[in-house]
Amino acid sequence: MKVLMLGRGVIASINGWALEQAGHEVEFLVRPGRAAEYGARTELELLDGRRRPWGVRVTESWAPRYREELASDHDFEVIVVSVGHHALAGAAEFLAPRIGGATVLVFGNVWAEPLEAAAPLPADRLAWGFPQAGGGFNDAGTLHGALMRRVVFGTLGGSAPTAREVAVRGLFASAGFAIAEQRDIRGWLFAHFVADAGMHAQALQVGSLSAMIGRPRSFREAFLTSRELLPVLQKRGVDLRDQRGSLVLLRRPSGLIAALTAVATKHVPIARMSLAAHTDAHAAEPERVVLDALAEARQLGVPAPRLERAAALIPSNSSESATA
Repeated sequence: MKVLMLGRGVIASINGWALEQAGHEVEFLVRPGRAAEYGARTELELLDGRRRPWGVRVTESWAPRYREELASDHDFEVIVVSVGHHALAGAAEFLAPRIGGATVLVFGNVWAEPLEAAAPLPADRLAWGFPQAGGGFNDAGTLHGALMRRVVFGTLGGSAPTAREVAVRGLFASAGFAIAEQRDIRGWLFAHFVADAGMHAQALQVGSLSAMIGRPRSFREAFLTSRELLPVLQKRGVDLRDQRGSLVLLRRPSGLIAALTAVATKHVPIARMSLAAHTDAHAAEPERVVLDALAEARQLGVPAPRLERAAALIPSNSSESATA
């Protein structure tokens, strides 16, 4: 397949590399001037968990293919949009007149109603998924990260996947990913967002996600922060029974689960790698996850004292958006 990754962020890069390794033609659409800035090659330091649960170490000098413009008559079959949730509306607006014949895969966090977040892209051209990967670029431009075996897909309203959605699932399956199907992808995305909000809130308290590695107390506070937001999910119409799997860490005794998570992040390489590269709790997306989750809690009248304390650590010119 011919695949376009929108941007060259961590998720786009890791998954684009994996798809290219499987024989697909992959390009990255970047802003004008960025191709020269990024250079011809990207150094990779990855743990690839698609074949072994502990991960296979990959050290590679990779040459991604960049483009800086997109005409409406392109021949890409799939466009992968993996951007921060706050940037999804802008990405959709940019792509709408340039969609060509492609299916657009929304591949990341969503907190607004999905079809509203992706407007004005036509609903019948969209697929919904979530990557199981993480990491970051260091100051030298090396990408450190972890690639998990599963990729999550689902449909809105529990309908059967369309032919376009089936093709996108096949694309990732061809690259060695296991496809995890969620009957209610809307509820799953919202539940995942709440889990992320707890993690990012605690990262603000201790300095970064990487600083949480091996610290049970940090994970316990993260889980308790997310647990405060379960009523937000209910008020948004999410059936928590349908999301038992995605919320399991929040519904079990927090002390025990936090201790086990801390041990995993300290001693399991692929779990450690997925957090180790996240050294900036004040990056745009983590701050916006906290602020937007808090804004929704306030709007719905759900008390979230732990999240309030975390949001107070965000500079005031950012935190104003939580009350907008």
